[in-house]
Amino acid sequence: MPIVTIQQFPRELNQKRELARRITQAFVEVYGTSEQSVQVFFSEVDGENWAKAGEMGCDRSPGQG
Repeated sequence: MPIVTIQQFPRELNQKRELARRITQAFVEVYGTSEQSVQVFFSEVDGENWAKAGEMGCDRSPGQG
């Protein structure tokens, strides 16, 4: 049973629906598994819960990526 975990910044529900659909389809096509066996977990993190280069995300300027 494939389990996919995605860590990302918050996204629109429709975007997550589409991504989950495409990931599931990829497993079906490549591994020959059933759609029902594929699980996708989204873990969304806001700027107060991550840091890059020692600086909290919420303190970074837009575009610093």
